[in-house]
Amino acid sequence: MNRITIAIDGFSSCGKSTLAKQLAQHLGYVYIDSGAMYRAVALFVMENGLVVDGRLDEDGLLGELDGIDIRFQHDPMTDKSATYLNGRNVEQEIRTLEVSNHVTLVSPVPEVRAKLVKLQQAFGREKGVVMDGRDIGTVVFPDAEVKLYMTARPEVRAQRRFHELRLKGSDVSFAEVEANIHQRDLDDTTRKADPLTKAADAIEIDNSDITAEQQFRKALDIVLGVLAQVGQE
Repeated sequence: MNRITIAIDGFSSCGKSTLAKQLAQHLGYVYIDSGAMYRAVALFVMENGLVVDGRLDEDGLLGELDGIDIRFQHDPMTDKSATYLNGRNVEQEIRTLEVSNHVTLVSPVPEVRAKLVKLQQAFGREKGVVMDGRDIGTVVFPDAEVKLYMTARPEVRAQRRFHELRLKGSDVSFAEVEANIHQRDLDDTTRKADPLTKAADAIEIDNSDITAEQQFRKALDIVLGVLAQVGQE
């Protein structure tokens, strides 16, 4: 069977990763969480004193950039793929709200984006990959056979993210989460390097009022339709 590339873009906390994992598992494809890579860089700058009073030491980061190694490896403890930063499993550490707040400092840096895009393209070279992020269909894989653009109302996304963090034991307020959502939306859509935009050939799915299962079925129908067309070529 022909294998394709599936690119999923969209705003934060709109279910991109959930959908990408579902599709990858169903199709037997590799799932790549591009957002985790930016989170890993954010964790790196936090741990190495490269953020002072909320400001990024960009020169310091660029000096360390070549030494930042990010990989996805199987975690035998969870039996799932995990994010590794310089050989260390950081899957849980990068999911905190504090790291989310620091992602907006590192993600606009052109050199960071260039490094991570190169890695992402290498991961997907053999096709049979599902990748989600902000610029997958526009920059990383502009020739992806399937491009999905996920969106949902900000208040819905904030509530989902708040519920997720509280389940993980994070002591955060809804106001903090909502503010983070609005800030990330602003940063994602206005940054100079590879801003979040909908690719001209992407199919938009607004999941504000549908379940994860309904979203999956809708996306799977799109993917299967494309696979059928590819199989006839």
